[in-house]
Amino acid sequence: PVSCSRILGGPRDMGHVKILKTAAYHKRYQVKFRRRREGKTDYQARKRLVIQDKNKFNSPKYRLVVRCTNKDIICQIVHSKITGDVCICSAYAHELPKYGVEVGLTNYAACYCTGLLIARRLLNKLGLDEAYEGQDEVDGEMYQVEQEGDKAPFTCVLDVGLTRTTTGAKVFGCLKGAADGGLSIPHSEKRFPGYDREAKEFDAETHKKYIFGGHVQEYMELLEEEDPERYQTQFAKYIEKEIEGDSLEELYTNAHAKIREDPLFEPTEKQDSYEQVNPQPKRTLAEKKAAVAAKKAAMKAALEADDDDDEEEEEDDDE
Repeated sequence: PVSCSRILGGPRDMGHVKILKTAAYHKRYQVKFRRRREGKTDYQARKRLVIQDKNKFNSPKYRLVVRCTNKDIICQIVHSKITGDVCICSAYAHELPKYGVEVGLTNYAACYCTGLLIARRLLNKLGLDEAYEGQDEVDGEMYQVEQEGDKAPFTCVLDVGLTRTTTGAKVFGCLKGAADGGLSIPHSEKRFPGYDREAKEFDAETHKKYIFGGHVQEYMELLEEEDPERYQTQFAKYIEKEIEGDSLEELYTNAHAKIREDPLFEPTEKQDSYEQVNPQPKRTLAEKKAAVAAKKAAMKAALEADDDDDEEEEEDDDE
């Protein structure tokens, strides 16, 4: 009798197969950190951001953590401990409606406002807001805070996570806002909008345009002229709030002034209970079965109606 391995092409008919991963490999395999497996943390970059010089003992090393989501901008001042990261101050773009910015909460101008907000809020918390007022007149130029008096400025480093640090990226809008707000953050102008890599020149006017939403204004005007329907859809919130492109610079100027005037966080009033957004009342087993039967009947009726239509069309074609 012929063996099954012969019929199915078993081991005798196979060529030499090299074992790529041996038992020794699997014995020595070490599972990577959870956040590395999830693709959330670059531990090589984190080590360089977190590690502190030994001669500074237990002094915390502060980071300005910036994360951009689809609907929000998150800025936090964080330092690391053995037990984990500790956040000492935070600011979010969804707080900007309090300062008059109700739309476009994820653009470059909103990033600048969020960076300015966290800087002023932190310095107010530490009692340094009067000593370090930062850059009052926003001109887009390179600005670095210098020590004034006995107290040194609050120093931190930028932490962008996995974000690609391309020229003009939004995370640098938060950096510029925080620097103008009075924080000492090591940086250069090479990643701000307006920097020409080939000519090695920085155009501050271009950067200023982005800070005050000039790029949004240009796009609004272009879209309104070339594709009014898309303009109505894409800028529906602007139209609803009666915000035009010409008024954006004034809007952001007023927002900067209001942030400097009152950067403190005000917690919202909490209610005992909240109304459910999409309530799903509980049903009995009989109700669930009845609902399923009704769905089946509806689908069956729809299929029968389609079959009747097809038969009528075939009869019409035959005639």
